[in-house]
Amino acid sequence: MQSEFLVRASWLNEQRITGYAWIFLCLYVVATIVWIALSPGWIDPNGKPIGTDFMTVWSAGKLALMGEPAAAYDYARHFEIQRQALPWPSGQEPPYYGWHYPPFFMLFAVPLALLSYGAALTMWTAMTLPVYLAAIRGIVPYRRWLLFALAFPAVFVNLGHGQSGFLTAGLLGLGLLLLDKRPLASGVLFGLLAYKPQLGLLLPLVLIADRRWQAFISAALTTAALSLLSYAVFGAEAWDAFVASVTLTRTVVLEQGAMGWEKMQSAFAAMRMLGAGIETAYAVQASVSLCVAVAVIWVWRRPVGMPLKGAALVTGTLLATPYVMDYDLTLLALPIAWLAVEALRTQFLNWERIALFAACLLPIVSRGIGSLGLPIGPIVLLVLLTLIVRRAATADIVNRIAAQPV
Repeated sequence: MQSEFLVRASWLNEQRITGYAWIFLCLYVVATIVWIALSPGWIDPNGKPIGTDFMTVWSAGKLALMGEPAAAYDYARHFEIQRQALPWPSGQEPPYYGWHYPPFFMLFAVPLALLSYGAALTMWTAMTLPVYLAAIRGIVPYRRWLLFALAFPAVFVNLGHGQSGFLTAGLLGLGLLLLDKRPLASGVLFGLLAYKPQLGLLLPLVLIADRRWQAFISAALTTAALSLLSYAVFGAEAWDAFVASVTLTRTVVLEQGAMGWEKMQSAFAAMRMLGAGIETAYAVQASVSLCVAVAVIWVWRRPVGMPLKGAALVTGTLLATPYVMDYDLTLLALPIAWLAVEALRTQFLNWERIALFAACLLPIVSRGIGSLGLPIGPIVLLVLLTLIVRRAATADIVNRIAAQPV
């Protein structure tokens, strides 16, 4: 019974998964409509702006338009712009959303800041969601790809935060899909990902290990060009302010958990949630990061296709950094899609169905379970990476079995 329910999980068939997807998607749509209806002036019933974290992007863009780009890293000045953004109720102090991005991300924030907050948030979603969908479409060759892409719970989490998860997943996914045939274009997409440097720890390593020199150089030049352009547009002061802000981000947001340990999905945050000291948490994170890097590079050196290489890299990326939030789990759509397609092409191995199902649910349940003191994020990610490594190690055997006539 246990073997059937968990190990093989044959109950997770196409009909049931499709039904779950429709249920999730309908719930998201209804919840979104109701929440917006209850949020006059783009302020939700909890006193937060709709799209919460997008407030930092919009307000940083406003400061840049006003000729004060460095002020985005100044708590008081940045907060002043946010106070003026929406019609907050009299006497209510709105929440503050800090700007932790490098200055070249302001190149994207400035055009959005030309619009009102609500219009800018709508435009941001309309621009970034198709990038995510394009990546999933490139991976999933089945007719229900759009349903599964939109029903993935991280979509709802990312929408609620107005975050950059769609853009991050889309750029990384499309970059990996283009890597073999168009390495220069692939490198450009990788270079654009530098706005979240904490998610770029493994990418340069695998490009070097796999001798993808064109993509590596293209990515480096793209990042350099963006940095130089932002330096020319916003000045050295903005870059100085960003460098100075890194220490505050590390100590307050990461080490002290100002955003809440339950929101963070790293091994570092898990150890801090369980009561470990900062040094111990860093030591555990370093050990995890090293083991993950070795595993991912090993997969990339194997004679396997991009489905397994891409799945390993993206899952490893989420594990290798100490600073990863639940909305960053939008990236999980990529390894889930790649591994599911690979399993349908060959066969599902033991534990894969239930692991993929757990990974699908992780973005929507991790915060609630984490608030109970149970950090499940790193565990689910480690299990998923282990299954990807196992499939890479047994790829020859699995492919031979799949090639046999039924």
